[in-house]
Amino acid sequence: MNEADPVPLAALQHWTYCPRQCGLIHLEQAFEDNIHTARGQAVHHLVDTPGYEMKAGVKVERALPLWSDRLGLIGKADLVEFHPDGTVFPVEFKHGAKRQKMHDDIQLAAQAMCLEDMLGRSVPKGAIYHASSHRRREVAISPALRALVMETAEAIRAMLASGRLPPPVNDARCRECSLKDICQPEALGGKARLAHLVAGLYAVDDPEFSR
Repeated sequence: MNEADPVPLAALQHWTYCPRQCGLIHLEQAFEDNIHTARGQAVHHLVDTPGYEMKAGVKVERALPLWSDRLGLIGKADLVEFHPDGTVFPVEFKHGAKRQKMHDDIQLAAQAMCLEDMLGRSVPKGAIYHASSHRRREVAISPALRALVMETAEAIRAMLASGRLPPPVNDARCRECSLKDICQPEALGGKARLAHLVAGLYAVDDPEFSR
């Protein structure tokens, strides 16, 4: 990816979940399915076909292309509601149960910020629709969340420009990740720990020996 190319909106979610996952997908173009990605794809089939419909006076757009030259972002929204009073309300579909997840919130916030730049109007909130519970969780697009979008986009841009993968996290997140076999977090994490231990063999703590 060229440094000037826009960052995909989905990359923000991937980075917030795990920077190495983001690098594997968007730098090395690696991807594998597991039960979680399959469920996510099944949910997104509901909103993957572009089009719109009217519901009680609300125009509902599906698979709406989004971009922001100012932020250097590009992607699409699962669903955006355009209300008669001028309210614009993006909705991101997720397969899991209703619960707080920052990596979902940052993707929604980025969608809202793109809509603001495209339409020239404020988008102060949106929602995550959780398919498992059939419930929405409303998310305020706060100043802190907006700042996180910009910081994360810059971090991804720097990673892509460097061409270097972030190190593995090797924690509880890895059990749910479809890229675990490609990433090999246990093997790489073990090498890092071994290197740290070897380096410690030659560390001198006694000031008498450090003169």
